[in-house]
Amino acid sequence: MSDRLRKQINIERGQLRRLLEVHRPLIHRCAIQEPDAIETSALAAMLHSFYTGVENIFKRIALECDGRLPATEAWHRTLLVSMTQGSAGRSPVISEGLRDSLRAYMDFRHVFRQAYAMELRWEKMRNLVAGCEDVLSRFDSEIEAFVQTLDRAT
Repeated sequence: MSDRLRKQINIERGQLRRLLEVHRPLIHRCAIQEPDAIETSALAAMLHSFYTGVENIFKRIALECDGRLPATEAWHRTLLVSMTQGSAGRSPVISEGLRDSLRAYMDFRHVFRQAYAMELRWEKMRNLVAGCEDVLSRFDSEIEAFVQTLDRAT
């Protein structure tokens, strides 16, 4: 694996950790008390950024190891699924269980991009917000294990 890819992955991972660190007080407050419209909008933007950061890592891996991004109309979904499968240039990146968790964040990002902020509903976001720290922890562990396999292969 190139040093450049390793650095890019680490930068994105750091940005994801910072994203949750910045929003942690709001995440914890909303575990106790339902957020108002502005807080809901802020958390929705956080969830959008969260999956975008994850997908940025997947795109970098696909370009570096597979030589391309998926060329389908549903390339976002195809990219996520491809990360659970090996290719000629790499082993699987994440487990199917993590893929299933991340799919919910990807689906929310699609809703976020299509909806007005005032249409967002806390009850549809609550579990994603509550679970993002755990999902990031699992993601970090699995990405680190993947990077280790690439380091051994070079």
